[in-house]
Amino acid sequence: MSGGSVTASASALLQTGGETGNPATFVSDLLEGAGVPATFADAAGAAITFLVVLLLFALASRLLVVPLVSRVLNAQGLDSHAKRPLRKLTNVLVVFAGVAVAFGLAGFGDFLQSLATIAAAATLAIGFALQDVIKNFVAGIFIFTDRPFRIGDWIEWDDNSGIVEDISFRVTRVRTFDNELLTVPNSQLTDDVIKNPVAKETLRLQFLFGIGYDDDIEHATEIIVEEAERHPEILSDPAPSVRLTELADSYVGLKSRIWIDNPSRADFVKIRGEYVTNVKRRFDEEGIEIPFPQRDLSGGVELNTPAEGAAALGDD
Repeated sequence: MSGGSVTASASALLQTGGETGNPATFVSDLLEGAGVPATFADAAGAAITFLVVLLLFALASRLLVVPLVSRVLNAQGLDSHAKRPLRKLTNVLVVFAGVAVAFGLAGFGDFLQSLATIAAAATLAIGFALQDVIKNFVAGIFIFTDRPFRIGDWIEWDDNSGIVEDISFRVTRVRTFDNELLTVPNSQLTDDVIKNPVAKETLRLQFLFGIGYDDDIEHATEIIVEEAERHPEILSDPAPSVRLTELADSYVGLKSRIWIDNPSRADFVKIRGEYVTNVKRRFDEEGIEIPFPQRDLSGGVELNTPAEGAAALGDD
């Protein structure tokens, strides 16, 4: 059935219903004409009208409304994680409208009034019971509009980190680097600070190298920069840099800052590991020491031998 035929069928049904009062009355008259008892015909006519109208709305949603909304979303350039829930929401709204129209055309007006009274009372109770759900739903809307992260991004929050696999209006699903799936309420990701290292096209990495106090700082700095310049995946613009940042108890701290392109978690770990390994190898070759903490103890220690202790006990 095409979208045009669905619309034509709906129009014909509404037009016919208008001539006889409403579609339910028209269907009831047809059933009575076919020999169905009047009492059963009225109930069956209302039920059939309700189902037919609801089916027409469902078909119209699938064949007309959702494709139209999809084209609009594509024209706006939205990501897949935003388009999927919006299409689902469109389906829900169309079906809800279909239920309301179907109730009216089926002649369930009194039922709708009673239902509205019950719904008003139930809405208040449900609102209190679903405070967290509503809070997460609103947070999900903010995630879709503000776009702090997208599907496929590597994010960090609290003591957690991972790759975003799915974003819905209530929860966000994150796959950790240990291959665990975290289902995170959206409110946690909007109320707290979220780090998104891959939000931009480049990412700066930092590493603190410790050298001995007797080592040549300038020579160590040259080695650190040279190894960064030699690595094919470390950018030359911005250029690598090294700064003396610490004078610790057992080492002098040289902090290296390098930049990588198109960052991901795998790139970050791989590149940093290769770079630090290369610097360590050069330090070993050039005789530059990476010291470890040492403690010097001073003072005297007095020891009592067992013989002296025994003699002291004998005198008593």
